[in-house]
This record gives sequence, structure tokens and C-alpha cells, in this order.
Amino acid sequence: MPPPPRPLKLNMPFKLFKRDYASETWLAWLYIIAGMVGLKASLALTIDKFDLLKNPGFTPSCSINPIISCGTVMKTAQASIFGFDDTLIGLVAFAALLSVGVSILAGARHNKWFWQLFVAVAAGGAIFAHWLLYEAIFNINAVCPWCLTVDAVVIPLFWYTLLYSLKQNILPTPKILNSTVDMAQRYKHVILVLWYLGIALTILLHFWYYFKTVI
Repeated sequence: MPPPPRPLKLNMPFKLFKRDYASETWLAWLYIIAGMVGLKASLALTIDKFDLLKNPGFTPSCSINPIISCGTVMKTAQASIFGFDDTLIGLVAFAALLSVGVSILAGARHNKWFWQLFVAVAAGGAIFAHWLLYEAIFNINAVCPWCLTVDAVVIPLFWYTLLYSLKQNILPTPKILNSTVDMAQRYKHVILVLWYLGIALTILLHFWYYFKTVI
């Protein structure tokens, strides 16, 4: 009898890794919720920006006072740093994020290269969001509620994806950082809360001159 055929071996640039179904499902729901919330915020900002372009005297509904004012932020150069409105980036990015979440729940298995790229994009989004937040607080001197909503979903999106990638060894951890990563995994929710509190405290202290007059 002829020998049985050898199994076909596929040369893959990155090997698949052992899946953590519980973590992936949790991340999928996070992506879906973050995607929907981010799309809502980005769409609201886009509509208000179009209305502002048509009517320079238009006041967006999220312009509440001189400090909490979407209209003030929309009129700055930072709102279109790439030559087009920043909200268009949000529409595309959050729609893609929603698709990723649905695909994971549907059973899609993504390779290491996908997660590595995903972490890189999430990191870029988090850096960009924090830069815009810095500009809003310290240079524009006004904050946008819808922009803060985007920040509120971008931060956990990046944070939990990063920790998942480190846990799964998708991103290798240098030995010198093992203890730091272990602590971050253990207190990941606490760190996220402190992250939010740090942003809230920064806004409160910077604009205290105004807030103290309305309390």
C-alpha cells in the first residue's frame, strides 16, 4: 500500500495563538459598545459642524457655557488637523471597531499580526485623543462634551486591548517589566478609574476659576 499523504503545512507569517474565549468575548462586547457610543458622538459632532459651516451663528446643543462648548472647539485649527474634520476619522474608526467586535462574537479568529496592528491603531487613537484633550484644556480653553465621550471609550479600548495582547503574548513583555505588567493586569480596573479621575481633576482644577462661580 502507498504511504498515507502527509498533512498539508501552511507557512503563515504569524502563528495562531491559544485563544482566551472569555477575554475575547468580553473585548468583543467592549468594542461593540465603544463603537456604537463613538459613532453616536462622531455623528453628532459631524452634523453640528455642517450646521455651523452653513450658519456661522449656529450654536450646537452641546455648547452649554463658555467652558463646556463644542462650538468653540469646532472653530479651531485642531478640529481639522489633517485638512478635514476630525470627526470623519471617528466615523470610519468606530464603524471599523464595531465590525471587529461583531466578527469576534461571530467566531472569527484573528491572527497575531491582526492584534498587533489593532493595538498599534488603538495606541495611535489614544495618543491623538489625549493630544486633542490637552489642546482643548490648555490652549483652546474649552472642552467639548461629545469629544469627552469619545475619550471615555477610546481609553478603555486601548487599555484592555493592550493588556489582552500582553497576557496572550501577542506583544512580548521584556523580563524587566514582568512585575509591572502583572500589577497592571491585577489592578486594571482601578487604573482605568484613576485614569478617568485624573482627567476629570485636570479639567476641574484648570477651569476652577469658572466652576467656583457657578457652584
